Amino acid sequence: MNIRELVLDTLLTLEREGDYSHRLVKSVLDKYDYLEARDKAFIKRLTEGTLERRLELDYYLDFYSSLPVRKMKPLIRCLLRMSVYQMLYMESVPDSAACNESCRLAAKRGFGSLKGFVNGVLRKISGQKDSLPVPDKEKEPVKYLSVRYSMPEWLVEMWLDEYGRDIAETLLAGLLEVHPVSLRFSTLISEAERRELCMEMRENGVEMRRHPYLPYLFLTGGYAGNPASLPAFSAGKCTVQDVSSALAVEAAEIKDGDFVVDVCAAPGGKSILAAEKAGRGKVLARDISEEKKNITEENICRMGAGNIEVQIFDGTCTDEALLEKADVLLLDVPCSGLGVMGKKRDIKYRVTKENLGALEKLQKQITAASAGYVKKGGTLLYSTCTIRREENEDMVRYIVRELGFAPVPLDGVLPEGVLAAKERLEEKMRVAGREACPGLTEEESRACIRLLPGHMESDGFFIARFRRVE
Repeated sequence: MNIRELVLDTLLTLEREGDYSHRLVKSVLDKYDYLEARDKAFIKRLTEGTLERRLELDYYLDFYSSLPVRKMKPLIRCLLRMSVYQMLYMESVPDSAACNESCRLAAKRGFGSLKGFVNGVLRKISGQKDSLPVPDKEKEPVKYLSVRYSMPEWLVEMWLDEYGRDIAETLLAGLLEVHPVSLRFSTLISEAERRELCMEMRENGVEMRRHPYLPYLFLTGGYAGNPASLPAFSAGKCTVQDVSSALAVEAAEIKDGDFVVDVCAAPGGKSILAAEKAGRGKVLARDISEEKKNITEENICRMGAGNIEVQIFDGTCTDEALLEKADVLLLDVPCSGLGVMGKKRDIKYRVTKENLGALEKLQKQITAASAGYVKKGGTLLYSTCTIRREENEDMVRYIVRELGFAPVPLDGVLPEGVLAAKERLEEKMRVAGREACPGLTEEESRACIRLLPGHMESDGFFIARFRRVE
């Protein structure tokens, strides 16, 4: 098995079929699970890294190639991108190996006549990789940041306007940081059992670092395999869940006996944690398709959560039978996903200014259709995995001023470390001459938090809490 050829085919499939990268990479690693851990780690890093750095790689290729990247044959384009990534970002790979293997693969796949072209471009970049051309940082700040952090210019402009140069650049760097697998242990097991499970994983070569925000969540290191192969995972003692998702459930303050409705539940992480907190209560987990229902049920079954019912239901519709029944409503609505680009690396190439308006409309439809499920005095917890004002702070205004909910401060609800990070970020924004929550009252601002990569130890995320007034 030639692992570089496997990466090449994966990149070609992504370009040709438009599948989501995180799903395709997972399916490839599952299919070739018999490979050594070192080879699987190489496949994962090279595939994801090439996607993540695509804009930057194309900038260099356009500079050194006589043929623009957009006019290259798809196979040659993908081959050059992955080869340049190896030379620039994988120190364990000699430049000569990356170059020679690319020429060999080009010939093997029927492009022997282009071996000289491939070799020439890669040799030029290899020879000048310590002094590669970049846009002028002062004269062209948007283009510089776009190339430096491989981010579309319109997104760079949006964040520069919203945060200022320093905060935006830290955010861009944070989105490129390595994201270890995040394991959330069941809150129903004891601390002693949790420590024992962590010790077992460490003995098997998995680094385990407790997350600073939540005691039951750990970040892994030195592990490139499928989490499903971990004994604690298969035994239902832990699940893959980012701290931001768990914080959303924490913010809802679910109590024993509560009835919780999770409108957009798949893959079930929030529903399962909510069920653990609800105890003798019940969670109704809904999503729009059979596929999402199956994924959610699979995770629920593995974690042994018996107090969850899973249903297929379109969140844009109102279920009259649920009106004023829920103690807690979880609304993690579909969004642009700009906060999780570090894990879903092709999001930034898929999202456009033109399709964002439709998302905002959908979010309002789902929120308006579901808000009536909350009892008087009950909680509505709104969240997204994006870091865009129109999908977050603007929705706070909508929920308060048009749907009539009251904002509930997150002080004392979220961990102190998270709230302290929020205060630090807001102070930085004031210094930069930016408003942390433009258009919101102080009470509304205290009811929400935007988690920013680079500034906080989490994915990009937004959480807001409300109460249905009497």
